Amino acid sequence: MQALFPYGLDAPPVVRNLALCSLACWLVFALSFTHWLPIIINGMQWPALSFGFGAFAMLWSSRYGKLRRREQLLDRLHWRGDEQVLDIGCGRGLLAVAAARRVPGGQVTGVDIWQHEDLSGNGAEAVAANAAREGVAQRVSTRTADMRELPFGDASVDAVVSSAAIHNIYNAEGRARAIDEIARVLRPGGQLLIDDIRHLPQYAARLRAAGFELALQRDARGLFWRLISIGRLAPGTLVGRKPLR
Repeated sequence: MQALFPYGLDAPPVVRNLALCSLACWLVFALSFTHWLPIIINGMQWPALSFGFGAFAMLWSSRYGKLRRREQLLDRLHWRGDEQVLDIGCGRGLLAVAAARRVPGGQVTGVDIWQHEDLSGNGAEAVAANAAREGVAQRVSTRTADMRELPFGDASVDAVVSSAAIHNIYNAEGRARAIDEIARVLRPGGQLLIDDIRHLPQYAARLRAAGFELALQRDARGLFWRLISIGRLAPGTLVGRKPLR
């Protein structure tokens, strides 16, 4: 599993459930050609294909897609090369390791509480292994910490990045606290990048109230997941900068 998904399988329970639903639909479809069912259910091949495609898409994204996307995301920030970077909900170091390659004179710290239902093999040791594999081990460190109570001083980092993490806080008040903490630890003029699958307008409203200049960007990928989730997901990316004063 680690060799196949060095940065983890995203949301393993979701992938499992999609695969099981697909198999169940295929089973009903196959049984419709026998006399074993008391009724005939037509059209089960379509939900079977939809569930199966969803599982395949998540597997592909975990193995290939998110590695490509992380570079596209980080390209949206302007790098000097000496920044102090904070990765919120770093998982297995997807953004942290990539950011470390862009700051040869800086340092990247990843924080997480390592929930395994969010990412397979989630843990600080996985971040260290990936950082070593990509040759940036000396510039990447981790802290076990809740994003709602970051263990860093005010205005102490130059850039904050986060990918598919803040939505895992299930109440709006908690998400607002996490956004406030991000705003607190960023230095004036510091950069922000939040890529997430839900609640982006809420994040944007909170940050704009704190004076941030922001752009909310959506693309075809977001439209795909919005359609396949019947509107439950609304992926996008917030890119912004903290005011100088």
